[in-house]
Amino acid sequence: MTATFDRTATAPSVRDRIALLSLLTGGWPAQACYALAKLGVPDLLAEGPRPAGELAAAVGADARALRRLLRVLSAVGLLTEPEPGVFALTPTGRLLCGDTVRSSRPAALLFGEEVHRSFGEIMHTLRTGRPAFDSLYGQPFYDYLADRPEVAAEFTAAMGTAPVPPALNKVDLTGVATLVDVGGGEGNLLAKLLPRHPGMRGVLAELPEAIGPARERLTELGLADRVDLVEGSFFDELPAGGDVYVLSRVLHNWDDERAGQILRRIREAVPDHGRLLVLERLEAPVPEDAALSQQAVQERLIDLLMLVMLQGWDRSETEYGSLLEDAGFEVRAVHTPQARSDRAERVIEAVPVGPSAAIGGESR
Repeated sequence: MTATFDRTATAPSVRDRIALLSLLTGGWPAQACYALAKLGVPDLLAEGPRPAGELAAAVGADARALRRLLRVLSAVGLLTEPEPGVFALTPTGRLLCGDTVRSSRPAALLFGEEVHRSFGEIMHTLRTGRPAFDSLYGQPFYDYLADRPEVAAEFTAAMGTAPVPPALNKVDLTGVATLVDVGGGEGNLLAKLLPRHPGMRGVLAELPEAIGPARERLTELGLADRVDLVEGSFFDELPAGGDVYVLSRVLHNWDDERAGQILRRIREAVPDHGRLLVLERLEAPVPEDAALSQQAVQERLIDLLMLVMLQGWDRSETEYGSLLEDAGFEVRAVHTPQARSDRAERVIEAVPVGPSAAIGGESR
């Protein structure tokens, strides 16, 4: 017997139409944030409220146009309008100031330019399975950064605002003399770990454009004398002999071939007693009847971002295990943070097995 589908039972309501309109217009406030950050308005407001006309003159904008933009951002919570035509920052808006600790200004610029343009070409990705960024800019994202140091600096700063995954607290680092952070950006992870472990030295292996900001930050924190800064790519030879190697949010940026190359380079460098910690969010199925939390929705949006920008993706525990095994590692544990939130990253702890020279074929 064929069931009859009742089309009226799923007819959209007014609430449905409002929800859809909210999604369709969701990119507009984001671009308004980008424009505000690009003009440098938040920095001008850091000392207190100022009239729109005064701000427009300072940044070279049309006064009426800027006021209309500021009114929108007041409506969404980045600014307030204490009196007509005068605007001030909220705590959220202050995150767009360049001198704010863990400023979101670099992210606003990146999202408003390269990311925004790439999402505009999402049909290319859906038809080909390849990043829209590559087609739009004529080269992969990381090659693009290598040719544009100023954009690379923005990207490094944007990534440096991410907190260290809480699951790392579950890993026993007692007695670790040297920890090598591979692709560790501006040294955020080392800045958190070294004060907790007075006997530990750090090694930061990063591209040249990240080394300068890392040196400045670690010097400000009084940690420069405990960290060796090594310029280079994680596709090339890495510093050898560390007790623990860390890959934090690195592998998900790359396809299996390139992720495997990174792991093989680490396998060449890690001693027999050493360990590798892979910090990543693990992909897991969500039950059909489970409502997605806001954090889970955000993670899926990030996965979509990676789809149009990069060649990697979030993997399951099994998929990461296969990559590690192929590169000459054995998974010993998967550490989960105390609070099991949807977006919480896990730490995969692995140890080397077998002779490194024979793993994965010839190194590249």
